[in-house]
Amino acid sequence: MTWELTRRRWIRALNSKWIFDRVPLLHAIIFLIEMAFVARLTSRFNAYYEERPIITMMVTNAILGGIADTTAQVITSVRQRALRKTPPGQSPNPRDDPFAVEIHELDRKNPLLERDLIPDSKNLPPPFDFERLTRFMAYGFCMAPVQFRWFKVLERTFPITKTSAFGPAMKRVVFDQLVFAPFGVACFFTAMTLAEGGGRRAVYNKLKDMYVPTLKANYMVWPAVQVINFRLMPVQYQLPFVSTIGIAWTAYLSLTNAAEEAITPSRSIPDSPSVRLE
Repeated sequence: MTWELTRRRWIRALNSKWIFDRVPLLHAIIFLIEMAFVARLTSRFNAYYEERPIITMMVTNAILGGIADTTAQVITSVRQRALRKTPPGQSPNPRDDPFAVEIHELDRKNPLLERDLIPDSKNLPPPFDFERLTRFMAYGFCMAPVQFRWFKVLERTFPITKTSAFGPAMKRVVFDQLVFAPFGVACFFTAMTLAEGGGRRAVYNKLKDMYVPTLKANYMVWPAVQVINFRLMPVQYQLPFVSTIGIAWTAYLSLTNAAEEAITPSRSIPDSPSVRLE
């Protein structure tokens, strides 16, 4: 019990500290730890891959997924702090926190969702959500073997040779986007909702609200990335390349998933003043 209280006090103290009044200290520490793991993994990637390819991919995916979620939590924390400092009914002052205002403006211009990725809600995650980070890392860890096998299937089905490269690469992209992308988006929201303690109804609501907009966003980003991936990358680097480029994508998924969780109480408490109903 004493250890638990001490741990909470330390986390609360770290959550209240900011670097140059711009970046949350705890988030920065976790991000640096993750980058240290990435540096270690990168320095010996080929050796690890030759010994245990699937485990190497699983660990790589988990770390990069953690970086993506940490990035998303930094964005949410900066925005949330600006809202807490702003009087009700007013917008954050650009002079006080230009970074938060820029995040808010980019969020408003997002054409793929009717509501904000970072809604004005007190139901947002805490300053740093370790459980959410664990869920994202676990999801990346568990999905890596599926992605790895999928790339192997594409490699065997559409082999790239010196005389025939562009055609098979494009076939891989089309097959990947028509088959694996819809499955991957559905799998992500289903797994995350179940990991958060939701049941079948929660999964259904999440997919109904988020599946189509997220799939549309996928088709705006990933076809071009996969052309480069399948055309230029050796098979052992395809999943790390996708995961690295996918840091921004996974951060988007993290914000999307968290935004839906922040909005959800409005369905059962429509008159609550702490919930934005737009």
